Amino acid sequence: MTSEIHEGPLQASRTLDAPATVSKASWREKRYQRRRRRVWFEEILGWILVPVIVLGCYWFLEVGLSALGTSPAAIMEGIEAILASL
Repeated sequence: MTSEIHEGPLQASRTLDAPATVSKASWREKRYQRRRRRVWFEEILGWILVPVIVLGCYWFLEVGLSALGTSPAAIMEGIEAILASL
């Protein structure tokens, strides 16, 4: 009969508080994560910048035409008059 003293040291049990062993990401995984972050960043930036650019172009057109003393509606009426006379 053996006693518990001679069985050797006890193995440490993993508790819920102890962190699991985390392996470092490989260079391919890091590259994939960087690409994924960049794609998300570009997508969000596109959703913000495209409307700003479109509104800016419209505002620039309005300001430019009003500085020349005309409007987009007047230009469209002139084009329709030219097309009607053809």
